[in-house]
Amino acid sequence: MKVLVTGAGGFLGGRTVKMLLEEGREVRALHRRKPAAAAASPRLEAVEGQLGDLPSLRAAVRGVQAVVHCAAKNDLGGSLSFFLEHNLLGTAHLLEAARAEGVRFFVLASSASVVFSPGDLRGVDETAPYMNDPTKPYAYSKTMAERLTLAANGPAFKTLALRPHLIWGPGDRHLLPRLLTRARRGRLRLFSGGPYLVDATYIDNAARAFELALSKLAAGAPVDGQAFFIAQGEPQDINLLVNRLLAAVGAPPAKAGMPKALGRAAAAGVERLWKTLRRQSEPPVTLFAAQQLSSSHWFNLDKAKTMLGYRPEVSVAEGLRRLAAWRGSGSAESGREGRAGPRG
Repeated sequence: MKVLVTGAGGFLGGRTVKMLLEEGREVRALHRRKPAAAAASPRLEAVEGQLGDLPSLRAAVRGVQAVVHCAAKNDLGGSLSFFLEHNLLGTAHLLEAARAEGVRFFVLASSASVVFSPGDLRGVDETAPYMNDPTKPYAYSKTMAERLTLAANGPAFKTLALRPHLIWGPGDRHLLPRLLTRARRGRLRLFSGGPYLVDATYIDNAARAFELALSKLAAGAPVDGQAFFIAQGEPQDINLLVNRLLAAVGAPPAKAGMPKALGRAAAAGVERLWKTLRRQSEPPVTLFAAQQLSSSHWFNLDKAKTMLGYRPEVSVAEGLRRLAAWRGSGSAESGREGRAGPRG
């Protein structure tokens, strides 16, 4: 099976490409700008294309049997139209191109935030209702993209959505750099009133889920048209997890003790100020991020384990060991610095 992977230059997309190659797949990696360096494997082909350009997408999917769609915008800031353009319309264009070119399988990298709630989500499964709040533009755009993808499922074009939650590990250019930058400046505050249990996903476990999904689709297993939560299976207090991540990369611990109500109100105020001033930069924090840091959100993985055969192969402890080794090699310092706040 030849597979097109979008977002191949990103954290999840890049690791998924590597995982598929390790399993003997032929991979076509879609980049916004084609890398100058030669492909690392004879089974890897790099192509250039844009999610807003249908002709380039049709050329990219021509001759492949499956698409894994990892490309997405997940910035802290940005308007609803910004996220819908990239995450919803980009997915719509790719679905159109894939169907037009006779692609058989389509796997979307969705997000656990499609069931976002400002309150706690403890052990919920895939029967949880979709969120419907456009004031959380990232989560809303991912919700709409997932619904569109699953609605496109049919006998000749089988679709599936995976919902990995809070991906972390070596090579992270989003969550970890944001935490690292804020912690080093003494500006990373965590919330009192917990414990707030979360189940963040080590990168290799997330990438493995995509290989499993493709294998099940190709084998004709009844997994098409469905969504699956993907996580670590080790819920733990987010304050503890954040500080373990920071310790693994040699950063000081976050400050603790901010009351939940105060922190959420402050985040909402910052978000309103950024919108009022029409600032183009990411705000230091958003209400969505503050809500994620001050609530429990972990998920029942039984469906993924039963239907996909998913098992987290890398534990949190082993993942932290690998993260520390990566940091020891100096790679952690090359990540993009950003502002704090996990995304669903």
